Amino acid sequence: MREKDSVAAYFVQAMIHGLGDNPQRQRAALEQAGIDPALIEQPVARVPASAFAALWLIQIRELDDEFFGLDSHGMPPGSFALICRALIQEPDLHKAMRQCLSNFSLFLRDFRGTLTVRGKRAVISLDTCAQNDDVARLGEETFLVLMISLLCWLGGRRIPIDRADFRHARVALSDDRLLWGPNLTFGAERTEIEFASHYLRLPVVQDLASLKVFLRTAPQWLVIRFRNQHGLASQVHQRLRNSHYSQWPTLQAFALEQHLSPSTFRRKLEREGCSYQEIKDEVRRGVAFEQLRQSKASIGDIAEQLGFQEPSAFHRAFKKWTGESPGRYRARFQEHMTSDPD
Repeated sequence: MREKDSVAAYFVQAMIHGLGDNPQRQRAALEQAGIDPALIEQPVARVPASAFAALWLIQIRELDDEFFGLDSHGMPPGSFALICRALIQEPDLHKAMRQCLSNFSLFLRDFRGTLTVRGKRAVISLDTCAQNDDVARLGEETFLVLMISLLCWLGGRRIPIDRADFRHARVALSDDRLLWGPNLTFGAERTEIEFASHYLRLPVVQDLASLKVFLRTAPQWLVIRFRNQHGLASQVHQRLRNSHYSQWPTLQAFALEQHLSPSTFRRKLEREGCSYQEIKDEVRRGVAFEQLRQSKASIGDIAEQLGFQEPSAFHRAFKKWTGESPGRYRARFQEHMTSDPD
């Protein structure tokens, strides 16, 4: 973790919610972590990642709960380590994630996750019976951050989310694209995240030795490692996002821009859990989602913008990404916007 890493103050709210009825305890915890209490009223403000990490540990001790008092039963200290010890015994991410969801359900009463594989798509859905809307909102995001981050850690790589739907509404954050991907909807019918199912075939690469290191640094490091807004992968992502597809550099040209050799460039991306080709594919998907949701450009024009020689090729690719055609995706999202009372 580097000093310039930071997270939105919004995510601090989940950790201190359990102290909401005691402003003095809340203020003391924030000050102990080095966070200005005034920032909590500014969800888009930035909090140093080191302070966020410190508060995570402080609140577990303060609340005696590794889920920060967001569940009616909660997770006693040591629960997370116990779950992780079971996960590293699994051979692949598919079995590990099913085990993970099952083990979390042994502790949590109000948040239950389910993994469903639909051909090339994998979906983690969340059923919630929290005591109020604020707890449901904060608990759902905390639960899914832990699920996708654990999946990344177990596989030793970043796993991009192709769709994230949340039942609640909230302010947009600069962290959202890094955490939830470009296809994010608030006010959806149910809360779930979707990603390519082939990632579930990856082997679990962590063992007891790496687990001990991980547990010494605590689970909050997961979010920073695989969703690092200042890492090389993020720089590549932004560079491609800000350029037309026809101007995207080759790997060799991009490495030269970064004053790196191609082999060093590849290794740095591998350490962040991705490759240059995977980032290019992720950006293409993101632009496609954005254009279909926010623009009136024809599907043919969007296909051309993304470098597809024929609209039919774009149709095939999009159906592979989402399980539906670009036209149906656009119509469904427009239906959602039309039915939204706001």
